[in-house]
Amino acid sequence: MPGILIADDDRELCELLAAYLRREGLEVDYVHDAASVLARLSDAGLRPDLLILDIGMPGRDGLDALRELRLKHRLPVIMLSARGEPVDRVIGLELGADDYLAKPCLPRELLARVRAQLRRHTLVSAGDLQVGELRLTPGERRAFVGGRELPLTGAEFGLLFSLAQRAGEVVDKAALSRTALGRELERFDRSIDVHVSRLRQKLKQAGAELPRIESVRGAGYVLTVSGAPAS
Repeated sequence: MPGILIADDDRELCELLAAYLRREGLEVDYVHDAASVLARLSDAGLRPDLLILDIGMPGRDGLDALRELRLKHRLPVIMLSARGEPVDRVIGLELGADDYLAKPCLPRELLARVRAQLRRHTLVSAGDLQVGELRLTPGERRAFVGGRELPLTGAEFGLLFSLAQRAGEVVDKAALSRTALGRELERFDRSIDVHVSRLRQKLKQAGAELPRIESVRGAGYVLTVSGAPAS
């Protein structure tokens, strides 16, 4: 049974969401501050399969906790934000969140996001996928450039894998959102753009010349396998 950890200082909300998710067959626990989140993640016996993390916790906020946990942990993280400001969402994604929801959110929508993340995180494939200098191992959700592993979040791996499966083809953002994030693209949603920006930085830091992720204005993104620009 997948284990979910909710980190939110709103105790009533934690109890409500936990009760709903448990009825749907998930194992749920909750904490109310960043220190407790990081302590749980440091204990392999208590480590959850997915974290639901509120931005606005007292003391060290959720963004600070996310920044620290991403130094060591790759588990899926869904951010919650009471403010719902686009800048909060972008910052959360840039720090390594896989998805986000504005509060208040419907428990049913949160459940759909949780299930989508868990499905992506358990992706299985018969073999590796090689594109240029890039090698993907879907069963382990790991990516390598040469012998160097890329430190990818679950969402970043899903996006890179989706592009690699159709290398050389333009993939629109709506399709990437469905296959990589497990949900429909929302209006004014910049999540795909932020994930692509992070992927580009990580590929560059790994010294990869090819493939590259190119943007095609008004169309989407393409993983290029040659030196020619996308058209």
